[in-house]
Amino acid sequence: MKVKRLLNIDLLKLPLNKTIFKVKAKEVGLPPGTLIHVGERKAEKPVISLVNYDQSLFETGTDLTVEEAMVFKETPTVSWINLSGIHDITIIEQFGLNFGIHPLALEDILNTQHRPKLEEFDDYSLIILKQLLFDDKTQTIQTEQVSLVLGPHYLLSFQEIEEDVFGAVRSRLKRGNGRIRQRGPDYLAYALLDTIVDSYFHILEAIGDKLVLLEENLLRNPDQTTLTQIHHYKKELLSLRKAVWPLREVISGLLKNESALISEDTQVFLHDLYDHTIQVFDTVEMFRDTVSGLQDLYMSAMSNRMNEIMKVLTIIASIFIPLTFIAGIYGMNFEYMPELKWDAGYFAIWGVMIVCVVGMLIYFRNKKWL
Repeated sequence: MKVKRLLNIDLLKLPLNKTIFKVKAKEVGLPPGTLIHVGERKAEKPVISLVNYDQSLFETGTDLTVEEAMVFKETPTVSWINLSGIHDITIIEQFGLNFGIHPLALEDILNTQHRPKLEEFDDYSLIILKQLLFDDKTQTIQTEQVSLVLGPHYLLSFQEIEEDVFGAVRSRLKRGNGRIRQRGPDYLAYALLDTIVDSYFHILEAIGDKLVLLEENLLRNPDQTTLTQIHHYKKELLSLRKAVWPLREVISGLLKNESALISEDTQVFLHDLYDHTIQVFDTVEMFRDTVSGLQDLYMSAMSNRMNEIMKVLTIIASIFIPLTFIAGIYGMNFEYMPELKWDAGYFAIWGVMIVCVVGMLIYFRNKKWL
């Protein structure tokens, strides 16, 4: 087993995921507990890493086998075992056999389209949730499923991608300050959940800034592109809501259960995390109302623009009605029309037409139609 000490830990950047809640059903008719990976393969190969610690010990390992990770299942220290890349069903089966994970739980871990959930077993708990990241280039929310298995002395985490989205937590463990090295795996699970919820706030901040710019553009120059952007953010907020709404149930379930895996000290922090989840959900709902308001504002702006165009066309048509009437009268082919014999008849008709136009313009101006 390759073990790296404190000074050799690597912190990787957050990933850019390319799928957002794509639905891909597994085959029909398979028995429950059949292990099939549902979703895209996002890692070249599975990589198992380890963080083993207590108040005085901190060590990390990379490229472990499941058997090597199994050694840390019953150690008195806290062992955080992470698998990046869950497409290899054989490795998932080995985790299930060595750590006693139920086949139905393994099936949920492999299904990357599963909604966030909490499921309690006799000696461990399964938590499934979504890690999200806002891509500024594509203006889309990228998603990754993260599954946590909380045991008495260990925490298993299953990620779709190779990059470490929990770099901040690893950094806190590395520094050794604060309470995280003094608590058990339940507090570590809370720290990972808190990191994911914090990422939701960053996404909401980015979307909020985009909605402000969209509203300003909507007031200046609404067009079809603006409407397309409105529908785009409406869809992205719906994806965010799909991740946040079930997460409330997950945190609430952790608070309400009487499992010995969650200490009373950690319950206090879970209450705070639940409040943050409620805040995220309320903000998502507020932004969805904002997007609906922008859509109504776009329709109103387009209607006002159409009304302005129709007003101008109506004024032009109204001005030409008397002119057309006069031209129509003197365009008739009657033989006896005295005005046609006048020397000043042509100029008189032009004068009458000009007076009509000027008079109507003055009238429209007084009515504030111009």
